[in-house]
Amino acid sequence: MNPRPQRAGSDVTTEGIRVEASAHYIPKDSNPEGHQYVYGYRITITNVGTRRARLRSRHWVILDADNNRQDVRGQGVVGQFPDLAPGQRFEYTSGCPLPTKWGTMEGSYTFEREDGSRFESAVGRFFLAPNAPRVATAAG
Repeated sequence: MNPRPQRAGSDVTTEGIRVEASAHYIPKDSNPEGHQYVYGYRITITNVGTRRARLRSRHWVILDADNNRQDVRGQGVVGQFPDLAPGQRFEYTSGCPLPTKWGTMEGSYTFEREDGSRFESAVGRFFLAPNAPRVATAAG
């Protein structure tokens, strides 16, 4: 019997906002001899709740294999501020360079409701590793 491979991505729902994340290694942009490993990641955000929410900001916690932490904060995602009605989905891809062969990412998005209230939607930890299996998102 073969053990089931560990899932490399994450899938977390907070206050009706589902965030799926997965990453893959990009060998052509990496330079292992120079301690430069580049990963692409795909995020799918789906409003599975009953109230509209607009993404305002992001916070990433990136850990490399030496346990060095980098916090990345910014407004929106890929220059956008998706406003999701119930049932709507937004997907984007981005990248992350690391000085080590593997690491992890996790974090949160700040969303705002129509009444002005804000909440944090978690992005579960996902792995940046050359041998991590690619994870299909809801979009395929």
